[in-house]
Amino acid sequence: MKLPLLLLCLIAPIASAQTTPAATAEKTPPAVVDVWPEGKMPGQGAKEPETQRPSKDPYTRITNVSRPRLTLFPAPKSDRPAPAMIVCPGGGYSYVVIDKEGTEIARWLNAQGITALVLKYRNPNNRAGALQDLQRSLSLARVHAAEWQLDPARLGVIGFSAGGNLAAKASAPLEPRSYPTIDDVDKESCRPDFAVLVYPAYLDDKAGHAAPDLNLKAGIPPTLIVHSDDDKTHVVGSKVYHAALLEGKIAHEFLLYPTGGHGYGLHCDRDAQAWPEHTLAWLSKVGMR
Repeated sequence: MKLPLLLLCLIAPIASAQTTPAATAEKTPPAVVDVWPEGKMPGQGAKEPETQRPSKDPYTRITNVSRPRLTLFPAPKSDRPAPAMIVCPGGGYSYVVIDKEGTEIARWLNAQGITALVLKYRNPNNRAGALQDLQRSLSLARVHAAEWQLDPARLGVIGFSAGGNLAAKASAPLEPRSYPTIDDVDKESCRPDFAVLVYPAYLDDKAGHAAPDLNLKAGIPPTLIVHSDDDKTHVVGSKVYHAALLEGKIAHEFLLYPTGGHGYGLHCDRDAQAWPEHTLAWLSKVGMR
């Protein structure tokens, strides 16, 4: 297995068995929670009813989301609260690939002792609503930390493609919260304690600068950027964001693999297949696992 072209720390190897998704389904269905109280959601929903978008592959793409929801995948019970991650699937802000970059990731995280909350955020073409959904979800998880047996001080985000962009914006927000406080839930912080951006999209302005909807002075938490050099469409943004974080002396690491393409989730068969084990090592290094 080749090492990344750029690895800004020495990462200890992790047994490959640790990165295998859980092979069996849960005995009981995961809990599903509405992100917003009825009638209180800021912004707009979709114009059409929620539906599954047709696809040539076996993965599920959900579009026209007007009712954002969190699906809870608890970590195995232990003697202390588990670290947790909100999972943001990709889909170009047109839909969410809810299984390949959502529930599959959640089960993999569960196998590592991490609670996962898969976010079905508003779409299509509703970036403002999606960010509101993620920020509210972070506050909601902290409010329910004891009930969900998660550690509110080890609550991060992991996002893929457009979901990686969403995770970056929650980590580097233009303002502390992108919507007015609606209830006591919003008194809890909506800042993630760490962020993992997997082949993130839309991180640059196409002129060599970080995208204008990223605030590099926002107190960005420890961040891991994962990308493949042969993802010609979006890797430039990761390189630009990495350079901006370096210039700002913001704690982060950048895993750049020679090959892998885009949109592989846990199914890469090229160099980027190492990203799950390297990510687990990084989480341990920053004290979030």
